[in-house]
Amino acid sequence: MNIEELRMYCLSKKGVTESFPFDEETLVFKVLDKMFLLTNINKELSMNVKCEEDIAVELREEYSAVLPGYHMNKRYWNTVLIDGSVSDDLLKSWIDKSYHLVIEKMPKKKQAELNMM
Repeated sequence: MNIEELRMYCLSKKGVTESFPFDEETLVFKVLDKMFLLTNINKELSMNVKCEEDIAVELREEYSAVLPGYHMNKRYWNTVLIDGSVSDDLLKSWIDKSYHLVIEKMPKKKQAELNMM
């Protein structure tokens, strides 16, 4: 997966926008204004994704490309190096999980708004 494939996959999801809220290098993907993925466009390709607390540590132990979330709450976020050691299908499943975890934490009104899109 390259940066453009990552970008297009994220943008294909309902209610997703992209922006550079922190600096000119950190591309952030949000679903209804809530972050679900961050990536740095000028360094080695990686992504920060939200994860269930108990699964986050398991993934770090199983995959050398999965690290504690850089500049994030390490209990819930992982940084995943996109270096070819993890399949695109698995990367997409982690993106999907992050997206859905963020939606699950939204108020019912916001979830309903997303379903109407």
